[in-house]
Amino acid sequence: MLFNSIAFGVFLPVVFILYWILQKGPLRLHNFFLIAASYAFYAYCDYRFLSLVIISSIVCFAAGLWIAKTEVQSRRKTILIISLVINLGILGFFKYYNFFVTSLSELLKSIGISSSISTLQLILPLGISFYTFKVITYTIDIYRREMEPTKDIGAFFAFVSFFPTMIAGPIDRARNLLPQFLQKRVFSDSEARDGLRQMLNGFLKKMVIADNLAPFTDDIFTNYAQYDGLTLLIGAFFFAIQIYCDFSGYSDIAIGTARLLGFKVMRNFNYPYFSRDIAEFWRRWHISLSTWFRDYLYVPLCGRRPSRRKKAKNIIITFALCGLWHGPNWTFVTWGVLLGLYFLPITVVRTKRYLGTAGEGRVFPSFREAGAMLGTFLLVLLSWIFFKSNSIGDAFSYMVRMVSFPYLKLEYSAYLPMILASIALLGLEWLQREKKFMLQIGNLPFAVRWAAYYISVIVLLVFGAFGSTEFIYSQF
Repeated sequence: MLFNSIAFGVFLPVVFILYWILQKGPLRLHNFFLIAASYAFYAYCDYRFLSLVIISSIVCFAAGLWIAKTEVQSRRKTILIISLVINLGILGFFKYYNFFVTSLSELLKSIGISSSISTLQLILPLGISFYTFKVITYTIDIYRREMEPTKDIGAFFAFVSFFPTMIAGPIDRARNLLPQFLQKRVFSDSEARDGLRQMLNGFLKKMVIADNLAPFTDDIFTNYAQYDGLTLLIGAFFFAIQIYCDFSGYSDIAIGTARLLGFKVMRNFNYPYFSRDIAEFWRRWHISLSTWFRDYLYVPLCGRRPSRRKKAKNIIITFALCGLWHGPNWTFVTWGVLLGLYFLPITVVRTKRYLGTAGEGRVFPSFREAGAMLGTFLLVLLSWIFFKSNSIGDAFSYMVRMVSFPYLKLEYSAYLPMILASIALLGLEWLQREKKFMLQIGNLPFAVRWAAYYISVIVLLVFGAFGSTEFIYSQF
C-alpha cells in the first residue's frame, strides 16, 4: 500500500480512529491492533512475504532473550551470529542471489571456464532491507549490553512491523523506538497537527516535485546519446532533486504518520543539499542508514585507535557495502565507492569539520559557505549519475557526452517549469533550514499559516502527479 494511493487515504483515517478508541483499553490490545493494522498494510502490498517478517520477528525476539540469559561470552556470540546469519541470509538470498550468480558466471567466462549455475525467478520482498536492519540493531545492542531485551512479544512484533516505517524506513534503532511500544501512548493535539504538516510537506515533495521530474530523468538517462551536455546536466540535476524529494518525502510522510499515532521516529533528512562537505552531507542524508553503517560496521571494523590507513580501508569497505545495500547492481557499488573516495581526504587528513547550519542566523551564506555548498552538490550530482544509470558503461558514456557535446542548440523550454519549481523548493527549504521540515510554521500568525496550508493543498491538487507512483527507495 503506497502512501500516495487512495487505499492509504482510506486506511489511515480508519486506523487512526480505531487506534485512539482502543487507547483506553489495555496496552497489549493497543499493540495487537497495531500489529494487525501493520500486517494488513504489508499484506495489501504483497501477502506472500508476510511470513518473512514474522520469521525475523521470532528469531530476533528469541535471540535477544537467550543472549541476555547467558553470561558466557562465547555462547552470547554464537547466538548473535546465528541470528545475524538467519536474517542476513534471508536478505542475501532474495536480494543478491541472482546478482552474485551472474557476476560469478561472467567472471568464470572471462577466464575461459563455462558455468552451469542458473539464476532463479526471485521477487524482492517489500521493505526487507529496512526491517532486517532494524531488527539487527536489537540483537546487537543486547549483545553489547546497551539495552535490555523485552519480554513483551506483542510490543516487539509491533515494533518490527510498524507500518509507517516498515517499507522504506527510517531505520530507527530498537533502543529508541521499542520503548515507545512498552508504554501507553497519549494523544497530543499539537503533535498530531505537526504530524499532518509534515505529511503535507512530504506529499508536496513526492507528488509535485519528484513525480513530475521522473518522466524527464527517465527519458534523458535512457536516451542520453541523443542529447547534448546541457540537457544531460539538467537531467543529472533533475535526478538529484527527484531522489531527494522522493525519499525525503517518504520519510516526512512516515514520520508524520507515526506522530499521528503518538510515536517519535528519528529524523532521516536534514537539508542535505546545503552541506559544505561530504562528511556533512552524510550527516544529513538518509541519517538512519548512514549512522547504522557507522555504528554497526565502520566503528567495529576500525576498533580502538585505528591507523589512518585502516580508517581509509574501512571507509571504502563501508561505503561499498552501503552502495550494495541499495541494490544488486555494480552501479550502486561504484556509487558507494565514489562517495567513499570523496570522504577519504576529510578522514585521513584532519580538516576542519562543518558543524551547525550553513549561514546560521543569517539570510544568506558567506561566499566561502556558498562555494563549499556548490562544490559539494556538484560532487554528489556526479555520483547520482552512477546511481541512476543502467550500467557503469552508461554512466561513463553519459559523463563523456556531457563534455564532448556541451551545447547543440536543442529545445530546452520544456525543462524550464521544473527547473524553476526545483529552485523554488530549495529556496523555501533554505529559509526553513533551521526547522525540522519546510512546513513547520506553527509559530507564524494564524492568517499566514493557514494561507500557506491552503496554497500547499491547491498546489498539490493542481500540480500533483496522481497515479500511485512507487517511491524509489521502496525498491531497495
